[in-house]
Amino acid sequence: MGIDIGIAKKDREAIAKGLSRLLADTYTLYLKTHGFHWNVTGTMFNTLHLMFETQYNELWLSMDQVAERIRSLDVIAPGSGGQFAKLSSIKEEAGVPDWKGMVGQLVDGHETAARTARELFKLADKADDQPTADLATQRMQAHEKTAWMLRSLLA
Repeated sequence: MGIDIGIAKKDREAIAKGLSRLLADTYTLYLKTHGFHWNVTGTMFNTLHLMFETQYNELWLSMDQVAERIRSLDVIAPGSGGQFAKLSSIKEEAGVPDWKGMVGQLVDGHETAARTARELFKLADKADDQPTADLATQRMQAHEKTAWMLRSLLA
C-alpha cells in the first residue's frame, strides 16, 4: 500500500536524508559519550562519569525517535556503523583524551548535531512537515543545552 500523508515523495526523501544525517550524528555522539564515560579519569571523574551517563542515555533514546520518523516517511533508516560513518559530521575518537579534551569534543559534537537539526528543520518547514520540524526543534534544544552545560565546565 502506498503512502499518502500530504508530503510529496521527493520532499519525504530529502527530509529522510536530513533525518539520516541527524541519526548518524547522534549515533556517533552516543558512542563517543559512552566511551568517554567508561574512560574518564582525573579530578572531574565522578562528575563527568555521571554526566556522561545521563547524556548517552538521552542520546540513545532519541535515536529511536529519529529512526522511526524516517520510517514514517516510508524511507529505510540507516542502521550500520558503515552507513553512520559516511553520514555523520562528527569525527570518531580512537584515543582517550584527558577530561578537558573529552568535554571539548563533546561540546563540538553537540554543536554539530544542533546545526544538523537546524538544517533538517528548514527542510521540514519548507515541506510543511510539522512532526519532523517538531522533532528537529526538540533535538536542537537538547544539543544546545548539553553543549552549554559542557562548555560551562571549561570556563
